[in-house]
Amino acid sequence: MTTVRVSSAVMTHPKRLAQARELADLLRLDGLALDPDPDGPPSALRTALVAWAAADPARAGHHLVVQDDVSAPPTLLELVGRAAARFPDEALVFYTNWHARNGGAARLAALAGAAWVRAVPDEFTPSLAVCLPAGTAEEFRRFATGSAERHDDEQFSVFFRARGRMSLIAVPNVVEHIGTSSINGHAAQGIRLAVCPTAAEDAGPLLDRGRVLEDPGWIPYMRYGEGYVRLVGQERGPDGGRGHHRWTDALPATGLTEDAVRDAMSDGMPKDLAADVADRFGPEFAEELWIHCLLLGHRAAAARATLASTDEAIAPAALGDTPGGAPAAPSDDVPRDVLDRLRNAAVSTAGPAGLPPERRPEAGPDEVRLMSALAWTAVDAGEHLPPG
Repeated sequence: MTTVRVSSAVMTHPKRLAQARELADLLRLDGLALDPDPDGPPSALRTALVAWAAADPARAGHHLVVQDDVSAPPTLLELVGRAAARFPDEALVFYTNWHARNGGAARLAALAGAAWVRAVPDEFTPSLAVCLPAGTAEEFRRFATGSAERHDDEQFSVFFRARGRMSLIAVPNVVEHIGTSSINGHAAQGIRLAVCPTAAEDAGPLLDRGRVLEDPGWIPYMRYGEGYVRLVGQERGPDGGRGHHRWTDALPATGLTEDAVRDAMSDGMPKDLAADVADRFGPEFAEELWIHCLLLGHRAAAARATLASTDEAIAPAALGDTPGGAPAAPSDDVPRDVLDRLRNAAVSTAGPAGLPPERRPEAGPDEVRLMSALAWTAVDAGEHLPPG
């Protein structure tokens, strides 16, 4: 697989200097970008500008910036270099929060059989690990210099919207967030992890050859124990699309009806699994999780059909290859078991991501298995749910 030279930096604060050095050594990154005003008001953008200024087109065609509170495999630079060779003009994002709208887009893409998805324009751009063409890095640095914004992830989205093209998000996440502390004020969000945690050996073929879901359509997502839907075109609303639409309010735009959803839940939600999840996290959460995953499965089936229609020849596969029943469409020569593990990863995080932040620590291995089992029954039901 073709690769390109990628320069790199870890953005950090003196409080995390030892952690950043260890990360840079492990990943063989070029150096550290220190907060130039560590005693000033918290600002990720201030440090990001230093990190992106390290891009040098004469030395490398692309530049990778990672934050200091991540873990990643030693092969990260190789994976990024191959992805940059495949998408030389794109902004590439290698981590996505499990509870964000872009996390919902990545989860949807995984279930549809895609390895990349176009980010939504009405949300921050996940910035824990981003690779830009060196020229784009310099454009972003000039664009963001002098901004009053302190969040680099928000400024990225402003920049990409102005360019008319959002970033490409890697659905398999080899980069993981570690810890819950936040210098920039995000600690109240609790445990924040990757939407599709993936081993490096699986991520390679997915990133190299996996499909791209350019238009995910409407996107189910959960936050604070409740289900929501990101509507198509909502970025054009008066609030820039930053509002949240409860699934009940958004249904008319999806082609479904609440009666159809409630009937599917009555027919398809297993009472024993739902009761087990309800015993731990409450009946309201069990119901919201099931409906969220029903909508996710329904939308994923449509996205899979869209992807299949653009492929040359999609080999049929027998039902039952994955826990949800409907198999992910094969992606060139990406092995079927790799696609299946990506789907499993996406569903495994749906439950804990959907919990309120204060309750996420309660989701141990047993609870995650229970929520995943319940979630798969809903995904399967959603994949067979006819339009309303």
